This record gives sequence, structure tokens and C-alpha cells, in this order.
Amino acid sequence: MQKVLAIVGPTAVGKTDVAIKLAQKLNGEIVSGDSMQVYKEVAIGTAKATTEEQNKVKHYLVDTRSVFQPYSVKDFVDEATKAIDEISKKNKLPIIVGGTGFYVNALLNKMQLGEKTPEETSITKKWEDYLNENGPEKLWQQLNTKDPKAAEKIPVANYRRSLRALTVIDRTGKKFSEQQKKIEARYDYLIIGLNSNRSQIYDRINKRVDLMMEKGMLDEAKFIYENRKQEYQVLQAIAYKEFFPYFEKEQTLEEAIEQLKTSSRRYAKRQLTYFRNKLPVEWFEALNDTDYEEKILERVEKWQND
Repeated sequence: MQKVLAIVGPTAVGKTDVAIKLAQKLNGEIVSGDSMQVYKEVAIGTAKATTEEQNKVKHYLVDTRSVFQPYSVKDFVDEATKAIDEISKKNKLPIIVGGTGFYVNALLNKMQLGEKTPEETSITKKWEDYLNENGPEKLWQQLNTKDPKAAEKIPVANYRRSLRALTVIDRTGKKFSEQQKKIEARYDYLIIGLNSNRSQIYDRINKRVDLMMEKGMLDEAKFIYENRKQEYQVLQAIAYKEFFPYFEKEQTLEEAIEQLKTSSRRYAKRQLTYFRNKLPVEWFEALNDTDYEEKILERVEKWQND
């Protein structure tokens, strides 16, 4: 079975830097495991690897889509598996790097994300019509009635996942939460997690937001704001919608920046919760252990030789 290494952890913990160093030492190439880095028009708010970093190691699934194109977890899995195949043919190690836990999980494990049949397309349209008429909250309430366990794990605002779950329930006649339990690994994978104490992570997040503002974050946010009526996937991304009240003159810029910092800290907490509960991650202290990179390298080499 193909070996695949994954580097995960909360935002701002330093995943990109570690992944590049590992790729250079292990003859690897990097596949972005982030749901937003595929979009060409936005780079600062999605924290993409810089051009300099991408020149050090080849990256896949970065700048491959426009925000005006649809992009789903199934698209990600299809494209990421092709990238892994391409990397493997060169006898290099595929390294998945990112903080979108559901995407990483769907790639490493054979989750049920199959092609839509005509029946499923019809069912999806039914729920899309319901969403348009009643809104995300009512749609989520329908899911909560049919499958409370699934609804518990899906935010009310994430209508795409609610739509997917309701469609699967209607198509199969079985609860979505029960179907997701039967998961088979797609690869022989090792997941390395980077973490540190909460206050240090939060401090790094706050500093990253300040740096994003210096780099021109506001221009990206304005571009997204001006196209907000299109219901694009990128509108769900933290770092953009937090500025909408500022553009609508309901908040000061300082208030919007503080809200972005708060949202980013909350997102980091959700990331850690997902990785801890859904994936077999081996965690390493990334900010206070000066030898952590050597320890990770030793663990990866042991796994490679197993």
C-alpha cells in the first residue's frame, strides 16, 4: 500500500515550514490539504506557502481553481489522489499538509463521497430548493430530526454538509452518521500533528493576522465582499466574512481585525478537536521543544522502514 505522510495541526503552528524541511530531507513533494488554498485570487487570507517556499519543494493543489468555480471535498479527493499517484511514480514521498480535517480524513480514508447518480441529483435538488426557500437553519433542523448525531457534528451555517447528509439519508434510507463509521484506509499513512500550549498558539494567530493586514489582507477581503452574492465556497473561509461589517460601515477596521483574531482562535480550537477525535494523530510539541524536528524525522524514517 502506498505510504503517505500527513502534517496537521491548528492554524499558525508552523506546518508549512516543517513540511518543507521534511520534504527536502525525505525526497518528498507536498499536497495542500487545505480547502481554500486552491483558489487563485486569494493568497494572504488562506496562508498559502509563499512563492519562495513553493520553489523549494513542489506543491500540488495550490492555485488550481478560481473562486468563481465550485469546489467540493470530492473534487479535492479526486485531485489529491492523482497528485499522490504522480508523486509516487517519481519515487518521491507524498506529504499532505493542511488544517482542513474533514478533507484530510476523506483523502486518507475511503469515506463515502461517490459520484452523484441521477437519483441523487434529484434528491439534492429537492433539498437545494428547500434551502433556498427556508434557509440554512431550517435545513439543519431537518437533518437534526432525521439524524441528530450527524447534525451535532455539522455547524448550522455549513449548509453544504447538511445538504450532503440529507441527500445520503434519502438515497440510502440509512442515517448518515452510521454510514460514516465504516471507513477503510486508502493509504498506509502516518499523521504527524504539531501543537503547543494554547496561549502560544493564540499569540501566533494574533501576530499572523497583523502580518496579513500588512501584506494587503483588506484588498482580498474587499474582493470577496464585492462578490459575496454569488454564494461561493470561499465565503465560508475565515479571514474574509469578518470584514463585511466594516465594508458596510457597521464596524471600525480595528473591530473587524479583532473579530478576525477571535474567529481564527476559535477555528484553531475546532481544528484540534477534529484531529483528536477523528484521526490517529501522533502529536509533537512544536514551539517549546528545540529537538522536535529531529524527533519527527526519526519517527517518519522508522515508519518508512516498517
